[in-house]
Amino acid sequence: MKAFFLMRGTMGLHDFTFYDLVNRNAAIYGDGRAWTDDGVDRVFSFSEIKEAVDQLACGLQKAGIKKGDRIGILGKNSLSYFLLYGAAAALGAIVLPINWRLSADEVAYNLNDCSPKIVFADPEFEEVLKSLKDELTSVGDYFNLDSAHGGFKPFETLLDQGTGVDAVEVATDDGFVIIHTAAVAGRPRGALLSHGNVLCANMQFNCLMNLTTEDVHYNVLPLFHVGGLFAATATFHAGAMNLNVRKFDAVRAAELIEEKHISVMIEFPPILGAILEQHEKTGVDISSLRAVSGLEVPETIEKYQKMTGGTFYAMYGQTETSCLATYGPYNDRPGSAGKTLPMAEVRLVDDYDRPVHVGDVGEIIMKGPMVFKGYWNLPEDNEYTFRGGWHHTGDQGRFDEDGFLWYAGRKAEKELIKPGGENVYPAEVEKTISEHPAIEATVVIGVPDPKWKEGIKAVCVLKEGETLDAQALINFVGERIARYKKPRYVEFVIELPLLEDGAVDREKVKDLYGGDQ
Repeated sequence: MKAFFLMRGTMGLHDFTFYDLVNRNAAIYGDGRAWTDDGVDRVFSFSEIKEAVDQLACGLQKAGIKKGDRIGILGKNSLSYFLLYGAAAALGAIVLPINWRLSADEVAYNLNDCSPKIVFADPEFEEVLKSLKDELTSVGDYFNLDSAHGGFKPFETLLDQGTGVDAVEVATDDGFVIIHTAAVAGRPRGALLSHGNVLCANMQFNCLMNLTTEDVHYNVLPLFHVGGLFAATATFHAGAMNLNVRKFDAVRAAELIEEKHISVMIEFPPILGAILEQHEKTGVDISSLRAVSGLEVPETIEKYQKMTGGTFYAMYGQTETSCLATYGPYNDRPGSAGKTLPMAEVRLVDDYDRPVHVGDVGEIIMKGPMVFKGYWNLPEDNEYTFRGGWHHTGDQGRFDEDGFLWYAGRKAEKELIKPGGENVYPAEVEKTISEHPAIEATVVIGVPDPKWKEGIKAVCVLKEGETLDAQALINFVGERIARYKKPRYVEFVIELPLLEDGAVDREKVKDLYGGDQ
């Protein structure tokens, strides 16, 4: 089938979109290797990716998708998932990826928050969506994400519509993807990233990592996560190959590194540590893994670098900054989050937005082309977040005399726990725990965890005369919100320390109960 190109007239740099990248890569890299799914005996080229994107865009347009419409996705990593990003970009539609680890109620909230016209799903998540159909009033059609299976409309029906698409004017500042953050005050917020946000982050990452067409990226982070989306699109941007897996398995990961000469990986604990353990157990060759980036404990980083001779890159960022704000080799300043990226402006301020001195802790604020467009349909939140023209991250840090950023946690009102790279707000977990009839009071804190780097701990006071098993409470929470949000540790105490005003002294709770478990 003939491929199509959208004609936009005179196009400047400011007009470049993700779909333009698909076209550019097909022209430059052509038959070069772009994508393969583990377990599938085929490597797709950049030209084949473009052809499939064009077919899918044509099918979506004939299905009624227009510029600005949202397309929901509930599924695990696959080529089809990635193609949807490209096809949506061609039409100016916005991708709404849903965390498949969420509960049914949470899935419903995120979908209804953004009102998609179409939803794609893996077969294993069909029953969840079918149970929610009456609630999802905006959704007109459901399609299989897995082209070979599923009870919804076949994915292939969209690919069989040809490639003739009515031209759509799409600019770099137009919305590209909405990624929901962790719940604040019981409510997730959809962060809207533009084409320019993602592409700018890609370019800086590729330059700093020195990615080439010879690199192979182990694509393990989920495509619903800003880290997963960023890693996959940055690899594609560089003309390198994504080796995609649906689920992490340490034994298989180590085998793939040896067999496929995987050279690059972006990860969250415990991925890297588990791979290193396999190397130690079996002697599998992981020396090709020249560069790893993410959030890790020093012990794992140093072990990786010693075993492979590779480089670990430290970073700081969030969904709202397109994954990145600061970056650099771990060895440049061990323990820091690197230095401010060339196209970013990062400052530290006090509670009154006044700059703090070098060495002092302040809130991290940021400007630049990687900063998101705002939270979906939350004008008041946006006004507060972008006060003074700066994105206020809610994170705290300090700059040393050489310009390295040292992360110092969340501001009290935006406290955050990050088990395995996921974002969990204590307030959401506390609300769920408080619904248990035996609980009088609770405080949820982050504690060191040997596997996940940071674990969730619930410190609880029982009502008089009540008894409760720790595992029973953990199960109670896991049945009501996403399972990764449930506490890993529970400690029952007689009372919680209080401040003079009667509020719980959270810092004292951390001091008393927040050590190694």
